[in-house]
Amino acid sequence: MRIGIDGRLINETGVGRYIRNLLSELALSDSSHTFVLFLLPEAYKKFRLPNAHWEKRVANVHWHTVKEQVVMPVIFTNAHLDLVHVPYFNVPLFYTKPYVVTIHDLTPLHHQTGKATTLPYVLYFLKWLGYYLTLRIGLSRAKRIIAVSKTVQNDIQESLGISKDKITVTYEGVDKILQPKVVSYKNKSVLKLKEPYLLYVGNAYPHKNLEFLLQAFSQFKESKDGKDFHLVFVGSDTLFYKRLQEVVNTLSSKEAIQFTGEISDEELVHAYTYAHALVFPSIAEGFGLPALEAIRFGCPVLCSDIPIFHEILQDNVVYFDPNSIKSLVSTLQQVSRKRDVPDIHVLDQYSWKKMARETITIYERSTRI
Repeated sequence: MRIGIDGRLINETGVGRYIRNLLSELALSDSSHTFVLFLLPEAYKKFRLPNAHWEKRVANVHWHTVKEQVVMPVIFTNAHLDLVHVPYFNVPLFYTKPYVVTIHDLTPLHHQTGKATTLPYVLYFLKWLGYYLTLRIGLSRAKRIIAVSKTVQNDIQESLGISKDKITVTYEGVDKILQPKVVSYKNKSVLKLKEPYLLYVGNAYPHKNLEFLLQAFSQFKESKDGKDFHLVFVGSDTLFYKRLQEVVNTLSSKEAIQFTGEISDEELVHAYTYAHALVFPSIAEGFGLPALEAIRFGCPVLCSDIPIFHEILQDNVVYFDPNSIKSLVSTLQQVSRKRDVPDIHVLDQYSWKKMARETITIYERSTRI
């Protein structure tokens, strides 16, 4: 079978990590199919084909554009594929041959707030409408839908009316490069993180609830338990982080808050290793990978009391109400006095290798429908 994989987002965070691990494990676990990978020009130059069963093609088309809808169907068709895997919601609607699509979450569907964009609200609404139509039409035409969690699977069914029988859950994993090891003094000196510190890892979109975290941290700092603590944000220095920094500048606790920007995997290992706890205050998530990464390094996790975290993390974390500052402050005080190391065995059920094997099965079943 000749399978195309849309890899244009390979260098992005989030979905990019999913694509990179999927490709890596597919190359190791399967040799009976031919894979054709579509990449932006820069990624095309750097990507090394793993073996003779792989091809790569340039797809100089940015996502979330009209050009994507017009040009990508032509590019896929010219590759003579039996199946295409679109690892994000951005299905090219004019492509009429078999495809599967991975849905990581439906956050934009439920949180269509103008705060989540740099566009004027009217343009943002048109963009959101395009997202909705692409999602609804694209998923209805897909041979199979891959969801990264049961929570996302249920959301697709309830929000879009798509049968659960069409949706398969394949859990993500933790990157092999993120392994517990002796952390170099170099990373410690470069990052200059002041201990003890609470850690947040991820982007700064509004549904991440970071202004709520700042308010709670400021109150925590005023208490006896919190006076020595710092708060560290790890994430790409986007406009949303810049907006968050403006909020920080108004706080009395601003000197205790640090933004690292984007860091290397080795530096991320250091950040997890020495953190007093990871704080994950999101009001919506599709999987929550940073929590699993933190657990790998024995870092306690404090997270929102929402369904996805109960599904993925179970009883290995401390939950708080993401709508109650008092709840989070109390949780921070609790962990400052008693730091319980999480059970690393929760990670046993999450594997990129397992995910890739399950994805191959989905490919094969999709061509038989």
